[in-house]
Amino acid sequence: MELLRFSAFWCGMILFGSSLLEEAEASIMKLHKLCKFCDIQPTNCSGKGNCKVECGITSICPQKEDVCVSIWRKKDGNVTFDTVCHNPAEKLYGLVLKDYNNSECEMKELSGMGSKFFICSCSEDECNERVFFDPRPTEPQVMAVILVSLVPLLVMATVVITFFYFYRVCRQPSGHCRHKDSLLEIDPLVIIEEDSSSTHANSLNHNTELLPIELDVQVGKGRFAEVYKAKLKQGSSVSVEQGFETVAIKIFSHEEYLSWKNEKDIFSDADLRHENVLHFLTAEERKEPRQYWLITAYHPRGNLQEYLTHNIISLHDLWLLGGSLARGVAHLHSDRTPCGRSKVPIAHRDIKSSNILVKNDLTCCLCDFGLALRLDNSLSVDELANSGQVGTARYMAPEVLESRINLENIESFKQADVYSMALVLWEIISRCSAVGDVKAYEPPFGNLREHPCVESMKDSVLRDRGRPEIPNSWTNHSGIQMLCASIEDCWDHDPEARLTAHCVAERFNGMEYLDKLSDCSDSEEKIPEEIFVVDEK
Repeated sequence: MELLRFSAFWCGMILFGSSLLEEAEASIMKLHKLCKFCDIQPTNCSGKGNCKVECGITSICPQKEDVCVSIWRKKDGNVTFDTVCHNPAEKLYGLVLKDYNNSECEMKELSGMGSKFFICSCSEDECNERVFFDPRPTEPQVMAVILVSLVPLLVMATVVITFFYFYRVCRQPSGHCRHKDSLLEIDPLVIIEEDSSSTHANSLNHNTELLPIELDVQVGKGRFAEVYKAKLKQGSSVSVEQGFETVAIKIFSHEEYLSWKNEKDIFSDADLRHENVLHFLTAEERKEPRQYWLITAYHPRGNLQEYLTHNIISLHDLWLLGGSLARGVAHLHSDRTPCGRSKVPIAHRDIKSSNILVKNDLTCCLCDFGLALRLDNSLSVDELANSGQVGTARYMAPEVLESRINLENIESFKQADVYSMALVLWEIISRCSAVGDVKAYEPPFGNLREHPCVESMKDSVLRDRGRPEIPNSWTNHSGIQMLCASIEDCWDHDPEARLTAHCVAERFNGMEYLDKLSDCSDSEEKIPEEIFVVDEK
């Protein structure tokens, strides 16, 4: 009987959540346009080319049918701009708006208005901020220009590809002959040669010669490898002063061959490529001393844990770091590439702030795939079981800590990743100035020792059902409150109740959009407080 009541309760909650989602979507759809809205004011615009109106006020139009309008006048040497919202069904200065379905504000000159008079209207948010006086090229004209420009390039590309194809075919018999002084070239084909001493997955050519690399300083050290900043010489004829590109070298000892091979195999999948995944260049086997190298892009800001330790971030930085992390994990877990091609999902299995790098644009990229697992549907339960209990104890999901992950469902590995990602998102928020008083950086479960063991984490996470604290001050900001709610969904004790990484990424997009609307309307009107976003799990 109790089971029936519980089922009925959750069915009711699902129906209630669905109705909330429909109401939220309807509320967002009813948002009125944002337009520049200023009284008549002088301007330096000459009435030629394109100009940006000198209006610092963005207004939410009073009617949903309203469009954005800009008017340029010149009379007795005085030049003015007038920007407004207006319903095209009604006349403006005795005129009927005609071209308001444009995304850009293209000026039309009208006579009989007592002055030199240009007017334009458009139907995109803030589209009346920049106006165009000269006629814009029509679509057929643009297509003609594109075709004329592309034809020579297509012909040239066809010639190059044909030449390259015959070159590769003709040189196969003498494949062991190498040019000692050949320069490094970019090769778009992804060909992995397991028997060569240098394996190139995505960017470099397939020489068996080792790359000319000069190690600089050690920048990291993990359980299986050390990471160095290094200089990659692009050609032997280039000077030392100008011929080096900075890269990162992850060096595995001879004993850690299997870790190197697993990470190399993961990186060698061309479908792994994504702006929020560390860019892989090549892998090499070095004979003296016996070492195994992975060569990747170098990011001088270091890992996320180091960055948060030394920096307090803004709300904008929070959206960049958190959103890019969610998009990176979503790409790993997806069975489709961004262009729609099928790919094998990947579980990272060791997501933590020290395995995430911060790029120069303050977005994140995932790294350290030594424990990653390709979630191929052909894998048997025994093969999945052999993967063992892996990861960092502090970031392990409850089901991983007690070795009870559901091996019948490959989604279980993704759900464990989402739990770990939630802890990292908590770390990011803890260093955001928007939450008020920002304390010194502390990892999740900071009350435990520096490297807690699995048993300690079992006591905290399983026995006590503990999670990192979310202070009341964090919920004072509506955007961060929504993110905290998502984090709590992601670290739910029940793996099936957790959000997917894709859902978290979509929520970040929604929160950034609402935050942008709020910023735009602060000068004129507030976005209605009842607008919110609801996502299904």
